[in-house]
Amino acid sequence: MNNLDPKIFYFELPLYTKVDIAKDLQNFKDLLNFTGRIDGYSPKLKENTTYQIKTLIQTRKIVTSVRIGTTMADHFLSRKGFDYSEIICLRSGEVFYVFYHLNLSSDEFMKIGQYPSIADLHISKIKNYDKILTKEQLKEFTRGIGLAANGVGIGSFVYLRRIFEDLIDEAREKADKEGLDVTNYNKIRMDEKIELLQEYLPYFLVENKSLYGILSTGIHELTENECLENFETVKLGIELILDEKLIVDQREKKIADAKKKISEATTKIKK
Repeated sequence: MNNLDPKIFYFELPLYTKVDIAKDLQNFKDLLNFTGRIDGYSPKLKENTTYQIKTLIQTRKIVTSVRIGTTMADHFLSRKGFDYSEIICLRSGEVFYVFYHLNLSSDEFMKIGQYPSIADLHISKIKNYDKILTKEQLKEFTRGIGLAANGVGIGSFVYLRRIFEDLIDEAREKADKEGLDVTNYNKIRMDEKIELLQEYLPYFLVENKSLYGILSTGIHELTENECLENFETVKLGIELILDEKLIVDQREKKIADAKKKISEATTKIKK
């Protein structure tokens, strides 16, 4: 994942994730010079919208302090330190700010503040899953996003792994009710559990069961930074699993409703 891609940097990258610009100088310059538009979720509108990115030259009108032909990236590299960008929602006019810092000695670049926060941008969106997640599961998802947004990588993985495990356990309960033999369930590995329950699980989860391995490795072996670097990937995986589960849930409700109405109509016609 390119952490200096404008969409990832502004809308997904957790705070305090260090980026060595010496290894990625061109992408760093492209980020600071970027003045285009990005699609993203709006907490205010509660749906996707389009944002306009403003460079510091546009924001502060500092043209007089910048030599002709010098880019925003060149200007920032010449002095380093702290700065920020403005991002404007083209539908509501709402402005949010991203603050960042370039270390004077190590050339480490990181996002150090954001309003609305990454958590604000994503937590409103996950409320769409309230039909398939319990209140406690929604709280755990929210906590995971909040921790990652504030630079706590390992803790965020703990909460995402709990949601993953809950989804597997829910499938086991359903399979047990339908007569599948799950007597050895607690003695087998997670990948074997997924194989056993594959008919009761979302297709994306079955096809990407390695997601659980990433979460477990993150909790036990990776650093905070390594977890933060992979957080968006595992969160996206969880969301895709929940999206598929949500579609199935909505379809089952439609089928149940249709059966009920057909039965009522048949009864009326016979009378």
